[in-house]
Amino acid sequence: MPLLLVALVVLGLSGEVPRFLGESGLAAWILDSPGRQRIGTAPVYSREFALCGSGFRSTCVVDGDTFWLDGVKIRIADINTPEVSAPKCAAEAALGQRATERLAALLNDGPFEIVPGSRDEDRYGRKLRIVEREGRSLGAQLVAEGLAHTWGGYRQDWC
Repeated sequence: MPLLLVALVVLGLSGEVPRFLGESGLAAWILDSPGRQRIGTAPVYSREFALCGSGFRSTCVVDGDTFWLDGVKIRIADINTPEVSAPKCAAEAALGQRATERLAALLNDGPFEIVPGSRDEDRYGRKLRIVEREGRSLGAQLVAEGLAHTWGGYRQDWC
């Protein structure tokens, strides 16, 4: 067996992609972590999401447009949902809670893909990603259900 292939197999036993290999190419196909597979070039995830509480966060839903996946905080790039941590009115608080619960249900509904947005991170260090299932944006589904606005570069009022 060629030395490079042996090294990839040994490194792959840890279930993590070494930093120098990045998240693309043949190495990412061989070294994908457990619970993740690939369709095309986008990773496919399937996890159980609860609502985030206080303390350590690994895989949970913060609000209708933000969640943690395996210790990485992700902001859904194509939508904006009502705030739950500092709502401006009771209507926003109630709608924000519904959006949060709905996002958790959508993420728990089966495998989903995470696709890079137009920027890698926002100013808070959250990864900006589009979340899709079978080519359809989960964000677009939240918009269709009245629980989100399409992201237009600014927050819209919910009150």
